Amino acid sequence: MNYEQFIQSKKHSSLDYGFDPLSITSHAFDFQVEAITRTLKKGRCGFFLDTGLGKTLIAVSIADNVARKTNKKVLILTPIAVAHQFIKEASDRDITDDIEHCKDGLHTKNIVISNYERLHYFEPDDFECVILDESSILKNFNGEIKSQIMAFIKRVPYRFLSTATPSPNDFIELGNSSEALGYMGYMDMLGKFFKSNANSVDSNNRNVGEKFYLKPHAENAFFDFVNTWSIMARKPSDLGNFLDDRYVLPDLIKNTHTVKNQSMTDIDGQIQLFTPIAKNFSEVRFEQKQTINQRCEKAIELAQDKTSVYWCNLNEESALIKSLDPDCVEIIGSMSLDKKEEVLIAFQNQEIERIVTKARMTGMGLNWQHCNHTVFFPTWSYEQYYQAIRRFWRFGQTDNVVCDLVVSDGQSRVIQALDKKAKKADELYTNLVNAVKGAYEEKQNNYNAGTMPRFI
Repeated sequence: MNYEQFIQSKKHSSLDYGFDPLSITSHAFDFQVEAITRTLKKGRCGFFLDTGLGKTLIAVSIADNVARKTNKKVLILTPIAVAHQFIKEASDRDITDDIEHCKDGLHTKNIVISNYERLHYFEPDDFECVILDESSILKNFNGEIKSQIMAFIKRVPYRFLSTATPSPNDFIELGNSSEALGYMGYMDMLGKFFKSNANSVDSNNRNVGEKFYLKPHAENAFFDFVNTWSIMARKPSDLGNFLDDRYVLPDLIKNTHTVKNQSMTDIDGQIQLFTPIAKNFSEVRFEQKQTINQRCEKAIELAQDKTSVYWCNLNEESALIKSLDPDCVEIIGSMSLDKKEEVLIAFQNQEIERIVTKARMTGMGLNWQHCNHTVFFPTWSYEQYYQAIRRFWRFGQTDNVVCDLVVSDGQSRVIQALDKKAKKADELYTNLVNAVKGAYEEKQNNYNAGTMPRFI
């Protein structure tokens, strides 16, 4: 490799790798046709669309077009129990019947769907395209599985990432997406658009390690960079001149229920008048363990006679809820993938009235519009909360959704933190969507004026 070739290899491409669609189902809405067209044209693209905007239809349509164009196979990786939703969408929307759910690597059709946890059964050389559904789930896997997924997708020509939430509180996560798609690498992105604060401390003045912040003067350049390899939308009109009338969400009603921590005593063994407020993760964890009985009993009371999901954090919480609610089915980590899928599909088919699970285990990709009530045990994680709630509160839901958050009196800071993060996430993601939309429209206007090549 000579010097010029070396310099060329270090450049970060924003070229188109794809093609115009060969076929799009008549069941696709106008904005979905636009999303399919732009994403396919790019060939390596993230489509970051809010819950209920039809990412499953778009993903299956992309897979169908790549399979038709290349006559080669496409692999779609999904969270647990989501594969059957793709099969149903392909059938209901008349997209394709050349699709199968494969659990052992023995595939016969051109569009193959499997779970992330089963990736080791497959070889990248067998596929021309990989689509990662709910791609933000990657952070939930350990380093070995995540590295395996990243290495796999980098060996495939056509690459697509799909998620409703590309970490709205953490733009840095977009670096992993860019790198997976073959554009700017994660570390290069940090160096170009972000600054480091190696001495970050938390509220207790403890060092929390190196943190990165988007450089104020680099915001426009960063948004323009993201726009070169992704599309983002919270509603149809974010993608162009499309109507939003079918995409107005019902109300989300959040109720906070506080139980008393009866275990707090002073030095003399007397019950304290006020419970100390938990200030950090370890103190919150201790507070949770001290109030398992009270919080679980309150959760059972709130979900009684309802179709509902209990979201817990501790094994002890899950086991106690299961013992207190005879109509509840427990999902635990030690279950086989097949058993977890069986329970989740049964709940979606309304064969089970209530389940208890953990957000980090089953909080992504599932459509539960048949349910409009949930009980959530909150932690510091806004993303787990957001993903869990969006299983119910999503486009297609016809009823108001009630979310009952159950905390102890020592967890007031957790609720405050969630509210603050929710506001920040809404602001940041709205700004990102608007900026990316503006950059796209500006380049399209330049194209229409004949001053630059078409930008997709």
